Amino acid sequence: MSQSTSEALKNIKNKQRRQKVFAELKHAKNKERHTKRSERAKEERADPTLREERLATNIPETIESKRVYDETITAEVEGVDEFAQYFLSGKQPKILLTTSENAKKVAYEFADILMDFLPNVTFIKRKKEYSMVEIAQYASKRDFTELIVINEDKKKVTGLTFIHLPEGPTFYFSITSLRDTKQIEGHGRATNHIPELVLNNFNTRLGKTIGRLFQSIFPHTPEIQGRQVITLHNQRDYIFFRRHRYVFRNEEKVGLQELGPQFTLKLRRMQKGIRGDTVWEHRPDMERDKRKFYL
Repeated sequence: MSQSTSEALKNIKNKQRRQKVFAELKHAKNKERHTKRSERAKEERADPTLREERLATNIPETIESKRVYDETITAEVEGVDEFAQYFLSGKQPKILLTTSENAKKVAYEFADILMDFLPNVTFIKRKKEYSMVEIAQYASKRDFTELIVINEDKKKVTGLTFIHLPEGPTFYFSITSLRDTKQIEGHGRATNHIPELVLNNFNTRLGKTIGRLFQSIFPHTPEIQGRQVITLHNQRDYIFFRRHRYVFRNEEKVGLQELGPQFTLKLRRMQKGIRGDTVWEHRPDMERDKRKFYL
């Protein structure tokens, strides 16, 4: 709103009259904008190159477009690649799933959700007398390739710990926005087919390491006939988990039916080996610059 219009409104002492004038001015402004948009659309239909020129020059700025440059983008994994032996061996993933100590009902319910889509997974109830290192050693001797621990606090699932076996590394993710399949309107029913895995926007050196972690959890031989796909989409260091099924409407159109669950992960810590030295850890001061991303 222009300065003159603001001054005009200030000079109107009656509140109801001032509100009425403001509404009239806003309506006139909206009408003018819609008229211009309609005229522009008419011109662009007559000459499509006008629309192409407008879109080429009128690029909106986003936080992603203003992202602070990270020199590790497109860089390969630095140092020893802990996942190299797993990928070279051609092993199929074998996952051991457990909970934190003194887990409540919500942790076991979330374990059921994970077991619905994780391949070749075995759940064991956590016992106090065994430490995380001892459980990892137990799992390694029985050819498990991954240990996943559900972290629960005050009757709420708060995170997931991934330990790549037999020698790490260890990753801890916080978990938010959890919705099970029943809470998703119009959801489908999943089958036992091995899904395809889609990883989006894991661009930095750390991001590539996280991508390799997820690749080590799912088999590399998806059963295409199941038409199921799991997507892990990284946006501003938040990793969104979704599971869908392709639905062929006709020979040309394809839709997606959500199967659930939904949740959001955020990397909080990466450690060498089995809960060894911290390699990377999220700190509160990292949130100050909203244009800096780490994955």
